[in-house]
Amino acid sequence: MFSVLSYGRLVARAVIGGLSQTDSGDYSLVTARCGFGKDFRKGILKKGMCYGDDACFIARHRSADVLGVADGVGGWRDYGVDPSQFSGTLMKTCERLVKEGRFVPGNPVGVLTSSYYELLQNKVPLLGSSTACIVVLDRQSHRLHTANLGDSGFLVVRGGEVVHRSDEQQHYFNTPFQLSIAPPEAEGAVLSDSPDAADSSSFDVQLGDIILTATDGLFDNMPEHMILQELKKLKNTNYESIQQTARSIAEQAHVLAYNPNYMSPFAQFACDNGLNVRGGKPDDITVLLSIVAEYPN
Repeated sequence: MFSVLSYGRLVARAVIGGLSQTDSGDYSLVTARCGFGKDFRKGILKKGMCYGDDACFIARHRSADVLGVADGVGGWRDYGVDPSQFSGTLMKTCERLVKEGRFVPGNPVGVLTSSYYELLQNKVPLLGSSTACIVVLDRQSHRLHTANLGDSGFLVVRGGEVVHRSDEQQHYFNTPFQLSIAPPEAEGAVLSDSPDAADSSSFDVQLGDIILTATDGLFDNMPEHMILQELKKLKNTNYESIQQTARSIAEQAHVLAYNPNYMSPFAQFACDNGLNVRGGKPDDITVLLSIVAEYPN
């Protein structure tokens, strides 16, 4: 019913929540993932690391650890297009470019831009739209570089508090910024944003920092205080503990998504926009949970 994988079984000699002292060695990310597809696709992992219409990737290069999530726009299904094809291909292309070293750690928007333009030039027609969030850890500089387009996103937790969080990008209610490829006859009629419109940020991280990257299926169903409560269960930095916590967060969001009596963040946002909505928001959910650790020699 779920799938959880890790990337890099590293030994993290750090304290959960961050350390006050600096460290001169290289950093790395220990990452686990978990997700659920909505409807009858619960927990089915498609080829290309997809949960429903969501997709993700985790990649490493000698200079950086890179991960990303994308949420395919489900409305394309009404036109006979599988939304997961666009998000999945976008993430697989990002992963390949990273593994080939065709990226600059300090420019995650560049990874997104290069991948998107490859899709535009694809000889095999590909239609669809997707949000995207890319997170890059520069191992030597100990800096995290991010690019977020739409309503997927990330948060960084240190000492039990959120010290960095991405900004959600919406054109209007429930209409996030998105990359799109439309058929020629529909160009101009389909909402499409440039990768350059992504909100980008760069900041230092510390050993033991917790980085949670997810699609809106998580953030629409779990407020920040609930996420922090779940992260308190992360007692050490080994892979099994990270895996268990990622699963716990995804499972709770999945349960809340189908609770009709729950005032979810999505329902609250809808009410703020004049709509009478209550309950969770059934959606695909993808969670990548990472700990900043020392890179093993």
